[in-house]
Amino acid sequence: MKEEILIVEDDVDISGLLKRILEDAGYETKQAYSGTEALLCCEKKQPDLIMLDLMLPGMTGEELLLTLREGGCDIPVLVLSARSSLQDKVTLLKEGADDYITKPFEPEEMTARVEAALRRRGHHEEKSGAKVYSYKDLKLYPEGRKVLVLDTPLSLTAYEYEILFLLIQNPEKVYSRELLYEQIWKGGYYGENNTVNVHVSNLRRKIKEAGAGDEYIRTVYGIGFKLE
Repeated sequence: MKEEILIVEDDVDISGLLKRILEDAGYETKQAYSGTEALLCCEKKQPDLIMLDLMLPGMTGEELLLTLREGGCDIPVLVLSARSSLQDKVTLLKEGADDYITKPFEPEEMTARVEAALRRRGHHEEKSGAKVYSYKDLKLYPEGRKVLVLDTPLSLTAYEYEILFLLIQNPEKVYSRELLYEQIWKGGYYGENNTVNVHVSNLRRKIKEAGAGDEYIRTVYGIGFKLE
């Protein structure tokens, strides 16, 4: 399966150029023209890598990067920018960027950096000794926060991932809504709060849509949830 790269660039011409270069190199691409649109794309399906321009309308590229990292998203991010000072590069790398490419760039250099970032991610996830949790057709890799259903990547939000991570570590244990909320959202739970139910419902739907035939998360009436 081809790796998918999300191009986050508000300039239509540059976005089109990046799309052509990457597709000629064998990658699939998706385009977003603002930080908000990019976040929505990542919610629906996480790409394998993000090409990120800094000068975006509304939410800047730097703000988008911080939002992704603070939310637990570890997708490789390659920053594209005309800003070439050493301090700019150091700051973005410290904030979570995986690489920094200065505009204008050569296509060969860009594709080589993309390939290197994807290779580093793959090596990190597959290195010996990395923990893997398996349950039926599910596999969860904590090292890369990656989930597979029938060997196909499953795109989850940070909260959906954390719910599944708790459940898969103890498949026989029933987790109350209160416990899930307190461990994942780090706050006090109030009975009328429907947050946990909504995220569990979305998680169930995504697992089912990925092709898993069985029910994976069972509601234990009056108590909470467990893997089925």
